[in-house]
Amino acid sequence: MKTSDTDILIIPGWSGSGPDHWQSRWAAKLSTARVVEQEDWYKPSRHLWADRIVQAVRAATRPVVLVAHSAGVSAVAHAAEHLHPGEVAGAFLVAPASERAKAAIPGMGADFIPHRREVLPFRSVLIASTDDPYCTPDEARALAEAWGSEFVDAGESGHLNAESGHGPWPDGLLRFAGFLRSLTAVPQKPIQG
Repeated sequence: MKTSDTDILIIPGWSGSGPDHWQSRWAAKLSTARVVEQEDWYKPSRHLWADRIVQAVRAATRPVVLVAHSAGVSAVAHAAEHLHPGEVAGAFLVAPASERAKAAIPGMGADFIPHRREVLPFRSVLIASTDDPYCTPDEARALAEAWGSEFVDAGESGHLNAESGHGPWPDGLLRFAGFLRSLTAVPQKPIQG
């Protein structure tokens, strides 16, 4: 599958992704990508954020690939319980937030974390670093296992955001391209109308 074959939905985390964040750069660079906007980037809400994702998925006209970061990964996990098999071709999940994030991020709703611990109804890869301040490697591996996600150890990479030196993140873009190629067997999504 190529980017032109998909609707790429970018799911930022708490505070959204600033202009230097790799998600913002990908949204600007990839012609079929768009950011799923949340009503309040500073108050993650399990139901509101998940609902926005589900709405965006159902409005898409091509196979959907989700690209989530941090609290956006949590939102995807919560949205998954409302998505049916086949609605999403795959999810590229980066730097999940955990109980550490819940304590460190102001305004995070009490229902946002902990995460659902059920297999996601779509293929996924979860990328996490060994020194992320918002999620331990053990927590990230446990989430990948619970969700049925391929796990990728990003080494000492911080929170995989602009602050940790991952503004353009070319290695991530190459890995994302490989992930898309692995989704070739996914059928085309019917056009809504």
